[in-house]
Amino acid sequence: MEQKTFNPRTIVILIFMLAVAGLRVVLNMQTSFSLLTNFTPIGAMALFGGAYFNKSWKAYLFPLLTLWISDIALSRFVYHHHWELFYSGAYWIYGAFVLMVITGKYVLKNVSVKNVLLSALVVTFIHWIITDLGVWTAGSLYPKTISGWWACLVAAIPFERNFLCGTLLYLAIMFGSFEWMKTRFPSLAIA
Repeated sequence: MEQKTFNPRTIVILIFMLAVAGLRVVLNMQTSFSLLTNFTPIGAMALFGGAYFNKSWKAYLFPLLTLWISDIALSRFVYHHHWELFYSGAYWIYGAFVLMVITGKYVLKNVSVKNVLLSALVVTFIHWIITDLGVWTAGSLYPKTISGWWACLVAAIPFERNFLCGTLLYLAIMFGSFEWMKTRFPSLAIA
């Protein structure tokens, strides 16, 4: 009978994700609405989990769990000042997040600078289209016409620019650090 050895890879990946999720909460506590609204690590969290978790269920469960925990903390300490498990319209964000994880699983099978940059653009596009579809359909700011949806998309461009910049920064930190750690600690490279 073959004995399994402990592989710290899952723990290290999870620590990375929890750290940026915690940073997401802490940075949002410092500011209310600002020029950095939507400068967030959630795109990077989804891509990182999708790329590095070797089992499909981990690739979806752990990124979704870290997003959910950070959302609960933001609801309690920043936005609503009470515990809220799910906010209105969360299914749009979580649906987009699952598509981002899928992007990480398939675009980042081979981690390279080109693939990381491409995946950052793809997840920003996913976030833009899916979440703004939710804003447009559930809200009353924009008419329920094609021109209303277009106006919603155009209004979101500054937020999506910040989303892209945040995703790129956190991707550089997370992927760069993990790839460097894999060279120093070969057990992290074991899939």
